[in-house]
Amino acid sequence: MADEVLTERDGAVLVITLNRPQAKNAVNRALAEGLAAALDELDGEDAVKVGVLTGAGGAFSAGMDLKAFLQGEFPTVKGRGFGGITEKPPVKPLVAAVEGVALAGGLEIVLSCDLVVAANDARFGIPETKVGLLAGAGGLIRLPQRIPVNIAMECALTGDFFSAADARAWGLVNRLTEPGEALAAGRELAAKVAANGPLGVVASKRIIREAAYWPAEELWSRQAEAMGPVFGSEDAKEGAAAFAEKRKPVWQGR
Repeated sequence: MADEVLTERDGAVLVITLNRPQAKNAVNRALAEGLAAALDELDGEDAVKVGVLTGAGGAFSAGMDLKAFLQGEFPTVKGRGFGGITEKPPVKPLVAAVEGVALAGGLEIVLSCDLVVAANDARFGIPETKVGLLAGAGGLIRLPQRIPVNIAMECALTGDFFSAADARAWGLVNRLTEPGEALAAGRELAAKVAANGPLGVVASKRIIREAAYWPAEELWSRQAEAMGPVFGSEDAKEGAAAFAEKRKPVWQGR
């Protein structure tokens, strides 16, 4: 894996760090490829249940590396999109732990995550229109799904930043922390998710993310399709037994 992205195992949690602090973790091709590889590790390792994505040096990401863009470099990965994540997020849950800025493509990476923890002085935005571009890596699609549509429209058209407090009030951010504590809080939240049955967690994420796009007449059948393997699993039996026996369950992921 490229030095632009670092990974660390913490029990069942994989901590993924964007590691270009000298450029506020701006996304170049190497970082995109490194993040794609880290997500492959997250989904490919049975012992890992949840990921936490953060940035080194006090910033999450300032977005696409415009200097590299001027040189003809596009920070995309085939099959995964911008940053190695926006078109194909991981199957397993991913928590964004945001310090400093998450702007443009940086916010689009945050929007590819499932839960968001942010320092209370963090700033967000999709300012692409200020440089003659637009938020084409999911910002215009996902932001109005996560905050009120008119607010998302204003963010896109003006390019203005918004605060972590606003992001929390609008529902984008799950938890606010003091500056410097977002990663610790992200690990804590990820550990709570990782303690649960992994099959049920992954299926729950899938249903929440996909159900809005299912035809109305297929909602229940498609949910049943996703639920079936969970209810018929060994983990389902273990969960019921552990509850009855007043002990912690031992999940097998099958």
